[in-house]
Amino acid sequence: MTTNLLDVAGVAVSPDHYIGGQRVASAQTFELHSPIDQRLLGHIGEGSAEHVDAAIRAAQAAFPAWSRMTAAERKPYLDRFAQEIGKRADDFCRLESNDAGVLLSRMRHGVVPRAMLNITWFAQHALELQDRPIDTEQAHHIVRHDPAGVVAIITPWNAPLMLSTWKLGPALAAGNTCVLKPPEWAPLTCSLLADAAHAAGLPPGVFNVVQGSGAGTGAKLVSDARIARVSFTGSVPTAKWIAQAAGANLVPCSLELGGKSPFIVLEDADIDNAAATGALMYRNAGQVCLAGTRFLVHEKIADRFVAAMRDYVERLVIGDPREESTEVGPIIHSRQVERVLGFVERAVAGGAQVLWGGERHPFGAQYVRPTMLTNLKQSDEIVQNEVFGPVLTLQTFASDDEAIELANGTDYGLGGVCYGETAHATEVAQSVRTGFIWVNSFGIRDLAAPFGGIKRSGVGREGGDWSFEFFCDIKDVVVPKKPFRASFSQR
Repeated sequence: MTTNLLDVAGVAVSPDHYIGGQRVASAQTFELHSPIDQRLLGHIGEGSAEHVDAAIRAAQAAFPAWSRMTAAERKPYLDRFAQEIGKRADDFCRLESNDAGVLLSRMRHGVVPRAMLNITWFAQHALELQDRPIDTEQAHHIVRHDPAGVVAIITPWNAPLMLSTWKLGPALAAGNTCVLKPPEWAPLTCSLLADAAHAAGLPPGVFNVVQGSGAGTGAKLVSDARIARVSFTGSVPTAKWIAQAAGANLVPCSLELGGKSPFIVLEDADIDNAAATGALMYRNAGQVCLAGTRFLVHEKIADRFVAAMRDYVERLVIGDPREESTEVGPIIHSRQVERVLGFVERAVAGGAQVLWGGERHPFGAQYVRPTMLTNLKQSDEIVQNEVFGPVLTLQTFASDDEAIELANGTDYGLGGVCYGETAHATEVAQSVRTGFIWVNSFGIRDLAAPFGGIKRSGVGREGGDWSFEFFCDIKDVVVPKKPFRASFSQR
């Protein structure tokens, strides 16, 4: 499989699409710059209508043979896919650190192992989706999970490798074929995924990658009537457009969207532990949808909590994400930097108080200091809208009921954190309207558990059986237990 290759941090990676088992170049390209120092990494192929059409046709052609395989027959392909990711672990780490600014240490110890698990876990779990019997007095029901067809997968720039494999794992294990549209600002690890799939021997057309912009390539992909499912992670405005485009063809969508999650600290919380966890909200420069970004702290402990968290924040190492010691790296793009700082400037102009941060960091043009704002009203823009940067807000409350009211007082409902005595925190957490919430912890995930949000934070759930419910057509084969005779009175 020959192609023009880029050299990014010593890693050879293709800037071209991957369609039907082959690399396909584009006449049109776009520039890709590193968020670390804005250097040009290369020119990436821009997918045209012809590229999207070719990818869908390749996926359609591969679907009959791939879907007819049993889960057990598909599993060796997927296990080899994961193994090939592992063989390229260092390359994946260096690429995503350079084009997305993700911490190299986080890639090595968290993201790449999780990406491999995303593939192997769902391949194994698919074995449990054998025909499920339901016996009734009248009939024997065989409930089948049939592959839906060609799946469109669109992933965001904050976690391209992890989120691509999180969707590819169940989609491929269920017997679908896929067209992946990587994030325009961070496409390189998705391109390397195609190399891993090719080396693993996935049949041509089972997995395709078409690069480009959301408004161009992505729009052409999700509006195509040949697509059977759309799985998207990203912003609310983009999701609304995708839902409308896919809805015209009655195509089901799974939408994992933004967050404005509460981080509740009750009066009986372990203040130091809560503060240490609070500092984690700045990881990946705050570009994490499930982070708790709205701190709601009991008024009696607010001063002590602020002092403790300030101490942890001041110890954060801000710098080059390729260095092992770095804990906070750059923001993905100059446009995102301006967006983040614009939120801060407008909040301060409206009366917000800066507890720390609130400005650029001298390390580089796309670095913003970890920031905490207070003296805010619930109706303030920065309390209500997702910033997606290293900016947090702090409000106080006097009672559990007030904390719950504040926690539920936005249009988002993705995640949450609640610190306090375990029984007390659990009781409060159960009243917070959100897709998931961690009690005295953060970031604990299990692939068998459901993941997703409510309200503007999304539609549908991913993980375990929930992923397969989305990526499959559920069919009931009904076999009567007694001889059946047709009757006009039969209902």
